[in-house]
Amino acid sequence: MLKNVKKSYFIGEREISVLKGVDLEIEKGDFVILMGVSGSGKTTLLNIIGLLDRKSEGEYLFMGLNVDDLSDEALAKMRNRHIGFVFQQFFLLPYLNALENVLIPIIYSDKKIRNPRERAKALLERFGLKDRIYSKPSQLSGGEQQRVAIARALINDPDIILADEPTGALDSKTGSEIMDLFRILNEEGKTIVCVTHDPNVKSFGRRILKIVDGVISEDVEG
Repeated sequence: MLKNVKKSYFIGEREISVLKGVDLEIEKGDFVILMGVSGSGKTTLLNIIGLLDRKSEGEYLFMGLNVDDLSDEALAKMRNRHIGFVFQQFFLLPYLNALENVLIPIIYSDKKIRNPRERAKALLERFGLKDRIYSKPSQLSGGEQQRVAIARALINDPDIILADEPTGALDSKTGSEIMDLFRILNEEGKTIVCVTHDPNVKSFGRRILKIVDGVISEDVEG
């Protein structure tokens, strides 16, 4: 839950206000599409929700816990245990194959995942990558790379998936296929927050938020 959350950055002595008082509560099982033009504050808001950045003012309770009381190390542990991230740029390590890329979060996690290698293989197979398990990113299409990234986000069985423009580097057909994956994951109980500027994506969400000039101007059911 975010209450009157504000975020500013300083460039020299100049203060840039990005978020100007955001109130937001995300329920378990939500599928939230967060829309806004470039510079509206949507990625900044997603980074605060995902514990990648700290707010300047206001209150943020993550799973009932006030994150202001947590050290950077504690925040990192919470991210790895509870949150899966999917980005526009896939951020796959080029010298690792698909399976090895999916397993990366396991290295930094204290969460006990049974048979992680078999789980990673099962995720890749589920997403249509049975024949790409040992392929390097350079051997994969954009859609295949994003599927690997989604499998990586799921390897630690997170409570929430945060996606920042996950279809931005894909053609419309492949983008729809990726959003279909998110919809299925949501139907299975995963909470998803997806940032986009693409109006074609909003039809996949259960809840549509519009952010304008650092404040949420609209919150409607999808």
